[in-house]
Amino acid sequence: MYTSYHAITGETLFTRKSLTRAEFDLQYQQLTSKQSNFACENVQTRTHYLLEFAQRLEQAKAELAYQICIEVGRCLRECEAEISKSIALIRYYAHLAPELLAHKTIATQASLSQVRFEPLGTVLAVMPWNYPVWQILRFAIPALCAGNACLVKPAPSVGKISQMLFELIGDDLPLQLVWLSNDDIEYAIAQTQALAFTGSTQAGRYLAALAGRHLRKCVMELGGSNAFIVLNDADIEQAAADACYSRFRDAGQSCNAAKRLIINNDIADEFLATLMQHCRKLQMGEPWLPSTTLAPLHRNDLRTLVHAQVQDALIHGAQCLLGGKIPENVQGWFYPATILDKVNPDCRVYHEEVFGPVAIILRASDNHHALTLANDNPFGLGASIYTQNTSQAWKFAEHLNVGSVFINRHTSSDLRLPFGGVKDSGFGRELSEFGIYEFVNVKTYWQK
Repeated sequence: MYTSYHAITGETLFTRKSLTRAEFDLQYQQLTSKQSNFACENVQTRTHYLLEFAQRLEQAKAELAYQICIEVGRCLRECEAEISKSIALIRYYAHLAPELLAHKTIATQASLSQVRFEPLGTVLAVMPWNYPVWQILRFAIPALCAGNACLVKPAPSVGKISQMLFELIGDDLPLQLVWLSNDDIEYAIAQTQALAFTGSTQAGRYLAALAGRHLRKCVMELGGSNAFIVLNDADIEQAAADACYSRFRDAGQSCNAAKRLIINNDIADEFLATLMQHCRKLQMGEPWLPSTTLAPLHRNDLRTLVHAQVQDALIHGAQCLLGGKIPENVQGWFYPATILDKVNPDCRVYHEEVFGPVAIILRASDNHHALTLANDNPFGLGASIYTQNTSQAWKFAEHLNVGSVFINRHTSSDLRLPFGGVKDSGFGRELSEFGIYEFVNVKTYWQK
């Protein structure tokens, strides 16, 4: 069952049943036929269809952003930014795809030898709720450029915005929603040719195992607990402002947010004082209001989990400098901006991802200790380093076990750069030229 609720009032926004297996079989058969024809189109035609979709998306931007705001709970301006970035993504790949997918002739002893990039077929995607437009299109647009079809299982709690998005797709693109039940996911993996998943590490392990059982290519974009490292020569004001923004935007519900703030002990007290000045300015409120800067969490169970992690940290010796209490008599699943100091390995938050507005402070005695703390975590998505010695930062970055490092900036994703992680943050890459090659058959041709 797919059911979504208003993030503040709790009213039901959308509900529908999952497909039966027979209904899935019929949809998949029809999509397979459509993909076969789509793959025969040249890449310029495929990207033309995508550009037309981008125009429709742009025209519906305000309506889509508002729906994300009330269904997910994020601030309206954050939702508007998600749609704008999604439109930019389509236009980025529409421009580059003809070049990236062009046949590559390679000199060998053959009279002609080439590498060509051909579609795998149909890619099944199991998608999360927190960025319900961006995360679908982030995988789907490059896959479509290459001639694949895409079947998208949305998160059960964002059915309305998912339906609104797919009503804009049009008939030319083989990109469809599939209202799949959890019990039929393995069956769908076996029928399709590849799997894209964004979500928790626990679910990623399960789905990767299913994909492995059927020898299906997969890309796993999983959780993160990004280190935000502030060395003793950093610009403290800049670092504190960036830490506040990165940790508490989207109510802290982003895999790529700064989560573990690793601060050189020489400057820790000054940094924390500055950070708390910024955090105290955050305003909880209805997410569509311009004055709101800290949105509610998406669901009550998510807030319950975050609060349990905070309480566990306090039991095991952490100190709460700010927040840490569930607001009373407030509509919506709000949780205050929370800062935990003196976090240690006995605390769950030291090892776990915290998917909510909680910043974890780890104090480092020196640069080597900061590096040790940064790597002492199961996740490996991204990290930031703040220092005025950028040469030192580049050397430091080489030893961080993550998929991306940002120097004097918080972690984020850029269309032009690959996005993904290592360790429990998954494998494979999205975005950039590397993202377009994940769901293709890199095929060799050799002529005597």
